[in-house]
Amino acid sequence: MSPDFSRRDFVKSAAALAAAPAILNAQGSNNKVAIGWIGTGSRGDYLMQRMYAANNGANKDVAQVVAVCDAYTGNLARAKDRVLTLGGNAPKTYADYKELLADKSIDVVFIATPEHLHYPMFMAAIAAGKNIYVEKPLAHTIEQGFEMVAAAQKAGKVVQVGTQNRSNSLYIRAKEMVAQGMIGDVHYVRAFWYRNSLEDNPAWRYKIPADATPANTDWQRFLEGAPEHDFDLQRFYQWRLYWDYSGGISTDLLVHQTDITNFVCGKTVPMSCMASGGIYRWVNHDDRDVADTLSAIYDYQDRFHINYSCYFGNDHFGYGEQFMGNEGTIEVLNRQSLNFYPEKFGGKPPAQVAARKELSLNLPGNDNKAVEAHITNFLDAVRGKGHVIAPPSVGQQAAISGHMATLSFKAGKKIVWDEVASEYRFV
Repeated sequence: MSPDFSRRDFVKSAAALAAAPAILNAQGSNNKVAIGWIGTGSRGDYLMQRMYAANNGANKDVAQVVAVCDAYTGNLARAKDRVLTLGGNAPKTYADYKELLADKSIDVVFIATPEHLHYPMFMAAIAAGKNIYVEKPLAHTIEQGFEMVAAAQKAGKVVQVGTQNRSNSLYIRAKEMVAQGMIGDVHYVRAFWYRNSLEDNPAWRYKIPADATPANTDWQRFLEGAPEHDFDLQRFYQWRLYWDYSGGISTDLLVHQTDITNFVCGKTVPMSCMASGGIYRWVNHDDRDVADTLSAIYDYQDRFHINYSCYFGNDHFGYGEQFMGNEGTIEVLNRQSLNFYPEKFGGKPPAQVAARKELSLNLPGNDNKAVEAHITNFLDAVRGKGHVIAPPSVGQQAAISGHMATLSFKAGKKIVWDEVASEYRFV
């Protein structure tokens, strides 16, 4: 990591980074923010659809996708069609993201690629003077993340990390309720993410396109920053299952939940983590590296604790967080429901608790709206009309938690974060 950018600097810089929106270097002739899209697979395509959905109404004519880039020609063709259909213009297409970044007319890039590619693409985009929306996790390692935070701070560009829960109205409401003292002191959070699927559709074994071949799947570009490996369609299209490209559950799922706990409860980086689990669900004919079952215990300063669990063999309880205060509980489930329960105290609650009423909110489809709000927040900041809600320093705080779980799981040891040295160690 950069030797002149300590963890203390990084924690303190969150507000400073959010408070300094960059001025656009260039815009298209129609005054729209010119966007280059790097990574147009399933997540990139989803984000693009949400961007266009958000680019209506009050935000109509704010942005235009002028270039798309992907290492699989099928994704590239779909992205071009998507822009034609939703944006009404024909974007340039690139196989090499560095060629896209060389286009000085592009103001903004969206990076929605496999995790291990975030670092080289982000650093190249910063060097090219672009504002950046980068999917979570910020980076594939803690050290890479610190370098990215430092580079963004030095460049003064607008950067949003794709932890969209921070733009979800229900989590914003939960944060307000905690600040108002609705659940009293909070020292404990339960977070969980449960999934299930049939044997013919194991977790993260995304369908490989029927036409995928070495000729239309650029393996060498995919391998940037990763260990050399023979061409492998599974690794390219199902990259989340391999440590070379992914942190597994910890950096795909858990990172959202540590991040939103930080947001709701005013936390940053845990002091320690102990994680365990393994491949319990998909054990037959599967070469995956990453676990499908994971539990992680986090301790933070000021007597704060997260109990996290994830399992891919049962989805009864779904996804959510339960913020458990001494005077009540707020739970947000599946990103679309919020419930508040005041404590009962054996039927004899204090007067201020007894006066509180249970609350239940249900907003179907609220995650789509949160992603749209997150993108709108970013584009507004790029245009100098606000500040990003998830700057890279905040994304790094969440990512460190995820990486700590992965490192603890792989080592079979408890991991401790050294706040002064900005380093971890095992105990």
